[in-house]
Amino acid sequence: MTRKRDEPPVVRVYTVCDESRYLIVRNVPALGCGDELLKLFGSYGEIEEFKPMDGEDCEPFTDVYWIKFLLVSNARFAKKKLDGFVFLGNRLQVSYAPHFENLSDTKDKLEGRRKEVLARLNSGRLKGSSSQTPGAVKGPLVSPSPLQANCISKGINFTQRGNEEIEGTSEMKDPSITTVPFNQDYFPSPSMNETVRLVREKLDKIKSSGERIEAEPALKKKRADNRRRI
Repeated sequence: MTRKRDEPPVVRVYTVCDESRYLIVRNVPALGCGDELLKLFGSYGEIEEFKPMDGEDCEPFTDVYWIKFLLVSNARFAKKKLDGFVFLGNRLQVSYAPHFENLSDTKDKLEGRRKEVLARLNSGRLKGSSSQTPGAVKGPLVSPSPLQANCISKGINFTQRGNEEIEGTSEMKDPSITTVPFNQDYFPSPSMNETVRLVREKLDKIKSSGERIEAEPALKKKRADNRRRI
């Protein structure tokens, strides 16, 4: 939109209701150049009707033309490219004319807009799904531990189906894995070390109670049956 040099830029927002396949072109030089104007707008899509508007108010030595495109998308593209385009020395003024629409035109326009939005949403979902390669594991990539790398280099498969057990893995020891004694602190935080100590004590109690229960039947002596039988 035209503005002075010291004024901030003016932005105009169009909605689907403001858009239309009907366009009004103003500030066309009054030189009988209707065929050239039709050819210019026809390069952006098929035109159903094209005629001058003699009864429309306009600037001196200029004409106003009325254009009806076949599709709203073509009219939108033509307005975007030709609004402000210099044609035979004059800067064209292209605007939508939704007041020329009938009920079927408005219905087709809204339905077409709905299909466009759905197509964009579906394309976005397809792009998101195609970015994930088949068989890829979702989530952050984790580098294998030295034990896993050692097993992989030896050809051991951890993804075998069923309940097959891997032979020889129990004998494999990784020198980089260290164990922490019971009385040694592992975490830098005292509270964490205290929690670990309490958990270890509870586990030891559970283990000792289980061993006691298993040992009790073995300690009982078998009673002799001294009852007199008749």
